[in-house]
Amino acid sequence: MDYRIIRSDRRTLALEVTLKGEVLVRAPRSVADKTVVEFVNSHTGWIEKALKKQEKRRELYPEPTMDEIRELKSKAKEILPERVKFWSQKTGLYCTGITITSAKTRYGSCSGKNSISFSYLLMLHSIEVIDYVVLHELAHTKHHNHSKQFWNLVKKHMPDYETRRDLLKK
Repeated sequence: MDYRIIRSDRRTLALEVTLKGEVLVRAPRSVADKTVVEFVNSHTGWIEKALKKQEKRRELYPEPTMDEIRELKSKAKEILPERVKFWSQKTGLYCTGITITSAKTRYGSCSGKNSISFSYLLMLHSIEVIDYVVLHELAHTKHHNHSKQFWNLVKKHMPDYETRRDLLKK
């Protein structure tokens, strides 16, 4: 099995299968190559399952063309500020700014200064999912974590958030 080792000052061994199907092994500098090989060999079942999952994901969601990316970004710039405004007025939660990004692994994030970033890829989802991500990020302006208080705040304003979150995961 092909894999790439990334050594750093970390303390533990870890595996990652990227969206492109590359197997990465993150290892402490002090761990012997033999230990890394044993670690990979002991996790071949997990690796094979993760590779199949990423292959299926690539088939279901092929990389958009440049024209599609431009269209999705334009749509995001039109829709997301409106949805943030709607949910801000409804909840009293406000952000300091909105940015549209090309993030591939997360649909939204909230900075410590309460600026929210959204991936243009969010536009591939229904309005129910978009609204869930918008509210989720706005809730982070009050709770910068996923504590019980955070989830209670999300649920207060969107009682069906779990259903919407499940749609996002599919």
